[in-house]
Amino acid sequence: MNLLAFDTSTEILHVAVQCGGEGSHAPLEYTGAGGAQASATLIPAIHTLMAQAGLVLADLDAIVFGRGPGSFTGLRTACSVAQGLSFGSGVPVLAVDTLLAVAEEAYHREGVQQVVALLDARMDEVYSASYARESGGWRRQGEFGLGRPETVAVAPGWSLAGNAFAAYGERLPPAAARIEAMPTARALLRLAPALMAAGQAGPAAGAMPLYIRDKVAQTTEERAASRAAPTTRP
Repeated sequence: MNLLAFDTSTEILHVAVQCGGEGSHAPLEYTGAGGAQASATLIPAIHTLMAQAGLVLADLDAIVFGRGPGSFTGLRTACSVAQGLSFGSGVPVLAVDTLLAVAEEAYHREGVQQVVALLDARMDEVYSASYARESGGWRRQGEFGLGRPETVAVAPGWSLAGNAFAAYGERLPPAAARIEAMPTARALLRLAPALMAAGQAGPAAGAMPLYIRDKVAQTTEERAASRAAPTTRP
């Protein structure tokens, strides 16, 4: 399949273009500054990689993007770009959970098959979700989480993966392994075939963000209460 994939949910922008299927050349990739800066660099990066691959939008089988959770600004950028490209070309969009992409990246790097995926949510919190690999695919166990690092639940034998260790390492619970992993565009490409086979790709209107947190900033009182709250693990 010909696929365009990108993620703007974190501080790093990931873009990749896959031309062809098994046995084809390795995907073309770009990484750069994410967050608010992604809005200025994402489309030029896409144009450059597509040109290098010798593809136009109409050649794509899907536009794959990380839908969240993650940076509010980054998610809005990803969704708007995916929608715009899809509306203009008629190519379906495939929205992928960013935490699933983290689990996939950890599996690809270290072979772990039971992963609690984490992303730094700022405001002294992390996004989390637990994924188990079964029959060559992933199954999420439970709901998405948003909370302080001490509240993350890790079952015996499970690994932690994500980008939250530098900020919250000592406050996170013990795990079988700790793996630095991001929701890379390559991870999105690896996940795409199975998700598309399951019918999860669709029209441009389906390019919607997954927000776990309902607001961007805390009030002064909320920040003070958070600092005053105990940080011991339950």
